[in-house]
Amino acid sequence: MILPRMGLGCMELSHAYGVAPPAEDGVRMLCAALDDGVGLLDTATLYGGGRNEELVGRALKGRRADAVVASKGGMALVDGVKTIDGRPETLKAQVDASLARLGIERIDLYYLHRWDKGVPIAESVGALAEAVAAGKIGAIGLSEVSVARLSEALAEAPIAAVQNEYSLWSRNPELGMLDATREAGVALVAFSPVARGFLAGGVTDPEALAPKDIRRAMPRFQPDHWPANAALLPPWRALAAEAGRTPAQLALAWVLSRGEHVVAIPGTTSLEHLRENRSAEGLTVDTALLARASALIHTATVSGQRYNAAQSAEVDAEAFDRVA
Repeated sequence: MILPRMGLGCMELSHAYGVAPPAEDGVRMLCAALDDGVGLLDTATLYGGGRNEELVGRALKGRRADAVVASKGGMALVDGVKTIDGRPETLKAQVDASLARLGIERIDLYYLHRWDKGVPIAESVGALAEAVAAGKIGAIGLSEVSVARLSEALAEAPIAAVQNEYSLWSRNPELGMLDATREAGVALVAFSPVARGFLAGGVTDPEALAPKDIRRAMPRFQPDHWPANAALLPPWRALAAEAGRTPAQLALAWVLSRGEHVVAIPGTTSLEHLRENRSAEGLTVDTALLARASALIHTATVSGQRYNAAQSAEVDAEAFDRVA
């Protein structure tokens, strides 16, 4: 399937980064995004325990054709606890529940949100292939997987997209996935393309983040690593100014420059930021300046891993401290 080069990650409207806005504000934000031509909305069973899918569904009423709808299963809140479960019967039930919350007859792209390491990925993908055959989903995606897992999945069914974290400060896809997806004709959907707000200037003091903000548990925002990372921001802002772009726009332009098959899904709760981000799709940035951005912020200059030990154990994607 052909995806827009940029979409909207809807997670922040219900989940993860501090206190989510009221539901009505979230729906208004999504409707405004559709009005502005955003053609890809990315949600998940996990986000807000299903509330995020409900918001997307409300925004889509009467305008289903306005956007590609992507959701995810295989990771959900069960009795308030995040649970990874890739068993076929679980995925089939979650697809049905997602359809009901979204209020649509078919989800265009449905990801396995995490590979359940206790279930062969072929079994999970096989269940999603049955959902494709039943007309419940249009295409299958995988999230936070390795090249090896993509190969196993492709042997079972067509895969349309792999969604892994990718930005200047998280280069894990460059350990093989960037090339593997291009060669297989699979879209690489980059989540957190502005480094969880870091490259947009959205975090100036991690201690000021809301108590339940998931970034508090991420090493790069913690006291051992934050000062070194914060020191990258002044030269980063200067480079963006030289390019005549905002820092967020330069970060997104860099991600989109990594290949025609790369899609970015920045998230935001601000319509102003949404429009700022979207404009990056049509911006031209000199390749020499993009190379300078690569040299300024990369694996060797960023301090700390992207996930802590518990979070790392949940993912299968290649990591610089654990090359599969």
